[in-house]
Amino acid sequence: MTYVTGTALTLALLASLFLAALHLGFRAPRMRERGTPADLGLAYEAVRIPTASGKQLFAWWLPVSAADTSIIILHGWGGNAELMLPMAQPFQQAGINVLLIDARNHGNSDADTFSSLPRFAEDLDHAIDWLRQKHPVQSRRLALLGHSVGAGAALLSASRTRDITAVISISAFAHPEWMMKRYLQRFHLPDLVVGLVLNYVQWIIGHRFSDIAPLSTVCRIDCPILLVHGRADTTVPVEDARAIAAGCPESNITLLEIDEAEHDSVDKIEQHGFALVSFLQQQGFAGHTMRSCEHPRQ
Repeated sequence: MTYVTGTALTLALLASLFLAALHLGFRAPRMRERGTPADLGLAYEAVRIPTASGKQLFAWWLPVSAADTSIIILHGWGGNAELMLPMAQPFQQAGINVLLIDARNHGNSDADTFSSLPRFAEDLDHAIDWLRQKHPVQSRRLALLGHSVGAGAALLSASRTRDITAVISISAFAHPEWMMKRYLQRFHLPDLVVGLVLNYVQWIIGHRFSDIAPLSTVCRIDCPILLVHGRADTTVPVEDARAIAAGCPESNITLLEIDEAEHDSVDKIEQHGFALVSFLQQQGFAGHTMRSCEHPRQ
């Protein structure tokens, strides 16, 4: 009996240590902003946006005089608003208001128990509500742009939010399960353990991977979508973007592949800022005729 009890305690301890290591391994690193948009000569306002669980998001609002179109930009895992400033500049210069937000546990936003794609999307949902309430005239046409997990969040948010005019997804993974398996394979874990980890993460975040995967959410979005992906991305291979584009028979998805761009190559993507701005102009931004979204398909 003592041996059995000791074995059970050992297994319980090992399980606890494994779960603790899992949470630590998937914890988002926090990088706080050091500069401001003023460093790039951009006028801005630092704002706080209420989100879920009584938390507050840090954000920069970059207004353009008399502009009635806006874009909300969301960083990726471990990123912040400052890292996305180079992406914001072409839109602002094209006459589009920009709202850059920090997700919970990132930048200067409040801390929370954990980060996940659904929580990124939840923060984005609250930013959309805030913008429409505080600046209704400036957000008559609204686009979303996200990077990596922020891109997945932008697609998830647009799939359940009315009146989004366009979505720009940069370096999105096609499916959370694919992404996690790529990450876990470096530890050479048995398939059984990998399966347990995947099920545990789905339980923790409260969503099935198949429901929140960009492969699924793009098919629930009616407005135009621009998928941007670097061909040199080794974190999320360009095949993920191709799978997203091919996985839905709709004609509202455009894929832009960028040579030599890696997962975090904001500079490479910034060089194609004209293409991103042009995409929004085709949807009626900066004074052109708009083709807006209908209500999301159920």
